[in-house]
Amino acid sequence: MKIGIVGLPNVGKSTLFNAITNAGAECANYPFCTIEPNIGVVPVPDERLEVLTEMYHAKKTTHAVIEFVDIAGLVKGASKGEGLGNKFLSHIREVDAICEVVRCFEDTNIVHVDGSIAPNRDIETINLELIFADIETVDKKIENAKKKIKADKKYQLELDVFEKIKQTLESGKSARTVDLNEEEQEVLKDTFLLTMKPILYIANVSEEQLANPLEDDKVKEVVAYAKQEKAEVIPLCVKIEEELASLEGEDKQEMLEALGLTESGLDKVIKASYELLGLMSFLTAGEPEVRAWTIKKGTKAPQAAGKIHSDIERGFIRAEIVSYDDLIKEGSMNAAKEKGLVRSEGKDYIMQEGDIVLFRFNV
Repeated sequence: MKIGIVGLPNVGKSTLFNAITNAGAECANYPFCTIEPNIGVVPVPDERLEVLTEMYHAKKTTHAVIEFVDIAGLVKGASKGEGLGNKFLSHIREVDAICEVVRCFEDTNIVHVDGSIAPNRDIETINLELIFADIETVDKKIENAKKKIKADKKYQLELDVFEKIKQTLESGKSARTVDLNEEEQEVLKDTFLLTMKPILYIANVSEEQLANPLEDDKVKEVVAYAKQEKAEVIPLCVKIEEELASLEGEDKQEMLEALGLTESGLDKVIKASYELLGLMSFLTAGEPEVRAWTIKKGTKAPQAAGKIHSDIERGFIRAEIVSYDDLIKEGSMNAAKEKGLVRSEGKDYIMQEGDIVLFRFNV
C-alpha cells in the first residue's frame, strides 16, 4: 500500500519525504529500505510493540510498515502534459492515497512558484489538474456506457453514476465529495479516478506558527478546504521534523519536550497515513518475536491468519485472542486467562485493532 507525497515546488514536499525516510533509518529493528531513489518503506510507530517486547523478553520486534513515494512536482497544465505533468499523473495513479504538502509560512529566501503564499490557491492548482484528468476519464466512460445501454439497460446505472461524478468534477469539486451508495461505489471500483483517492493535507508551518498552528489564518484556510474534502489536516514544521529525524533517544526526547510536543509530526503523519488507507494492525507476541501484522479493516480471522502463512488460513481452526489493553491491565497472559479475558473466536470473527492473537490450525 503506497502513499504519494505531492505538492508544488518549494513547499517542503521532498524535505518531508527525506525526514520520513531518515526517521525510518533510525529504527533498529526495521531499518529504512530504499527501493528506488523516490520510494521509502518506513515503520508505523506503535508504542505497544515496545511494551510487549519487554513483557515477553522478545528477541525480535517487527513493526508494520508503510510505503511513501516522493512524486515529481507539479505545475499548472499538468493534465495536458506541461512540465512533468504526465509523470506526475502516472505516479499518482499508482498510489493508494495522497499526502499533499501545503506551504503556510513566509520566507523570502525560499521562492514560491506563484510568487506569494496562498494555501487555497496552491491546493486548487493541484486539485484542478487532477479534476481535469478525471473529467477526461469520465467522458470516455460515459461515451462507452451510452453505446452499451442500447443493447442492455443494465448500463443505465453506470451512465447515471458517471454523469453524477462529471457534474461534481465540472463544479470544481473532487469525486470523493460525492455521496454514493454501495451499488454506485461498485460501479467506480475499477475506474481509478485520481480525485477518489483518500487524501491527507500537511500544513507546513514555521517554527513560530507551530506554537498554535490551528489559530493561524493560513492553516485555517487549509482546514476549511480539507473539511469540504472530508480530509484531515496535520500542521507541522517540516524544517523541525528534518532536525528531529536526525536525532534519537534522549536527544530527540529533549527536543520534543522543548517544543512542547509528545510525539513528532512525522509519527502523526505515518499513523494518519496508515489510517487513511483503511489499515489496522493485529499483534502476535512471544519470546522469538513481537510483531504487528497489517490487514484491511473488516478482515476476518482466517484471512488475517493468511497474512502470517497461507497454511494457517487453509487449516484454520480458531483464534485465541486477548485485547492489548486487557493483557497490559492484567500483567500476563495467564492472569488474563484466569479472568476469562482470552477469547476463542471462529471463522466469522472480524479482527479488531490491537487484538493479540494465537492462531490454532491443522494442515
